[in-house]
Amino acid sequence: RQVRLERTRSGKKGKLVTVITGLELNQVEAKKLLKKLKIFCGTGGTVKGDFLELQGDQILKAQEFLVKEGFRPKQSGG
Repeated sequence: RQVRLERTRSGKKGKLVTVITGLELNQVEAKKLLKKLKIFCGTGGTVKGDFLELQGDQILKAQEFLVKEGFRPKQSGG
């Protein structure tokens, strides 16, 4: 499955977030990956169902990190 990075607006205040989908990890793996990703990007984030959400526009940093981790991410959306 294709790993996708997407910039979107989330929550009531419409803050910009970066959503990462298609990772197909279990909860434990997802949380470990997210922890590393948050440190790498220097931002907050959360696991929501089967996708990861990072605060702010982190597309480039997240893409660089995921390539290092052995994924092949693609940007989708604007």
